[in-house]
Amino acid sequence: MKDSAVPHATATQLTTAANLEAPDDFYQALIEAHQGLSTQESHAFNARLILVLANHIGSLAVLREAFDAARRG
Repeated sequence: MKDSAVPHATATQLTTAANLEAPDDFYQALIEAHQGLSTQESHAFNARLILVLANHIGSLAVLREAFDAARRG
């Protein structure tokens, strides 16, 4: 059985090409996750989600690439 607490190998470069197996389903799930939240709660949810995903990525270099990509839009 695989232990989810064990660190995984990380990618060394940000993936910017379409990579979601079901992008519409992801978007719907994200919208649903925000339903019933106030604006403040929604912002807090987003911050926690970013931290969870950043931990999953694990590489500061990749995260910095993501920051740059997000700033460019």
